[in-house]
Amino acid sequence: QVQLVESGGGLVQAGGSLRLSCAASGRTFSSYAMGWFRQAPGKEREFVAAIARSGGNRAYADSVKGRFTISRDNAKNTVYLQMNSLKPEDTAVYYCAADYSTNDVARARLYEYDYWGQGTQVTVSS
Repeated sequence: QVQLVESGGGLVQAGGSLRLSCAASGRTFSSYAMGWFRQAPGKEREFVAAIARSGGNRAYADSVKGRFTISRDNAKNTVYLQMNSLKPEDTAVYYCAADYSTNDVARARLYEYDYWGQGTQVTVSS
């Protein structure tokens, strides 16, 4: 099992930046594909970004391509989401997720993830 704790959310003006972090427990972090999802009020949880076990493969939602960057540090058991050029429509609770993976791919589908963090609020003001 793995436990995930997100941090780094907050209130930022449109055009600003935030970096989210997700710290994972356990000694096998490098065996997990990791992802970021978000959920705005009244909407379903949606995919934002994903990264494979090694960090070599990444995937992004079209809405964040070119603005967000996912990365991981397996030595620190942490995955990051650098968010630049934030827009009001990026406002949501952001969740980190982990999937024990036998191959080195980035996973974009919500149902593929077994473990979830508690979420961190990101609010972008106009």
